[in-house]
Amino acid sequence: MRPQTYIRMEAVREATDQPLGTAHRPRRVRKWAARWASARALILCAVAIAPPPTAASCPKSQLAVQVLGSGGPELQDRRASSSYLIWRDGKAQLLFDIGGGAALRFGQSGATVSQLDAIFLTHLHVDHAGDLPALVKSSYFEDRRRPLPLFGPTAGGVFPATTRFVRLLFAAQGAFAYLQDYLDSAAPDSYRLEPHDLTPPEHGLLRIFEAADVRVFAARVIHGEVPALAYRLEVGGLSVAFSGDGDGNNGNLEQLARAADLFVAHNAAPEGASGAVRALHMPPSVIGRIAAAARVKRLVISHRMLRTLGHEQQSTAAIRRSYSGPLTFADDLDCFAVGRP
Repeated sequence: MRPQTYIRMEAVREATDQPLGTAHRPRRVRKWAARWASARALILCAVAIAPPPTAASCPKSQLAVQVLGSGGPELQDRRASSSYLIWRDGKAQLLFDIGGGAALRFGQSGATVSQLDAIFLTHLHVDHAGDLPALVKSSYFEDRRRPLPLFGPTAGGVFPATTRFVRLLFAAQGAFAYLQDYLDSAAPDSYRLEPHDLTPPEHGLLRIFEAADVRVFAARVIHGEVPALAYRLEVGGLSVAFSGDGDGNNGNLEQLARAADLFVAHNAAPEGASGAVRALHMPPSVIGRIAAAARVKRLVISHRMLRTLGHEQQSTAAIRRSYSGPLTFADDLDCFAVGRP
């Protein structure tokens, strides 16, 4: 801002601060007051709207996890909802969850659907699966010529099984029936979605995917009445665990995350939470207890909702009662090399 303009705006502010009605102000002052009001509105608007995140550079020759969405279902947290992308040798290989806003982050990351080997959904809440149609539609503009496996939980309560969920979206009578070729194509070696329902044992892990030296396991977690899963990825001697959403009380996460090089845990409940919030999510002290029991090598905190954002100091203190290893609070597009501190 030029000094002369600044001086004039300060003079107007002093004049307009006087207890006089606008009609009694000099015409020249009223004119500058109007300009100042417009400028002030623009300034406040610019301050209120956070700039978009910048994509972190993921290693080109190493396993890495990129956080596409670090938030929950609230739009006011200005974060995409849950989504995690696995990079290997510069290729986007696996996708875990694709919540609201995450399709945009997927594009910002530089990934393409044509590269993906599989998609894994922890559960069918909107903030974990809502951007699946946007991802599929975007892939129309790519050249993929092989099936795309998609894994998720079986049915329970008001939630359909993953296979039915996908058909409700893309089948001939689905919400996006115009995309039915991505589900029902009979052409050999064609690009089509191949959904699978998962039913892990009540306690323990279920191996669900294997390709070359890549293995993925699923485990049940308790997320109220919602059928929900957590996942473990093993690649060439390295391992990553994703907690998904759950209360952390059934003992499966300790097995799932055992000796993991990276454990991505969801912190949607503040310490001291009770009622429905605690029944659905684990507070920081439980995250710390699980990370310590599993002896994870690095902990990343994600799914950061408004009720936990801004409380990182308290959350860290609660986690540190049990876990003393490296700890990071994730933001959208953060990238974490696996096996490297």
